[in-house]
Amino acid sequence: MGAIPTIEERQNELLEEFSIFTDWLDRYQQLIDLGQSLPTPSQGLHADKNLIRGCQSRVWIDGQERDGKLYFEADSDAVITKGIAALLLEVFNGHSPREVAEANLFLLDRLGLAEHLSPTRANGLLAMVDHIRAFAKERE
Repeated sequence: MGAIPTIEERQNELLEEFSIFTDWLDRYQQLIDLGQSLPTPSQGLHADKNLIRGCQSRVWIDGQERDGKLYFEADSDAVITKGIAALLLEVFNGHSPREVAEANLFLLDRLGLAEHLSPTRANGLLAMVDHIRAFAKERE
């Protein structure tokens, strides 16, 4: 089994995957597909402590540390939001707390995601990133 790509490499891979879609409707569909690929949420995911505050829709993110690496799971009641959460998990899962906490997260800007979301959904996106980084910083 090969080495897991770095956070920077994974972001570049995702940018390449999304670059084939020039139309934003196609990009949204790709996000929806990503969200649908998330595994069934575990029993405790929908606990209040995992609910992301400041998000227009309901989204839950929880993490755990195994062998010095972080692994997150997510769910949402909105398909685009669930896709955005899945995108973040694609980037951060399998990395150390320090890597997650200190990562240069350029994917969202380069995708142009924030400018294609409503202000409340863009705020929710930032809240998801903050939640993941806070979890990582607690474990550094």
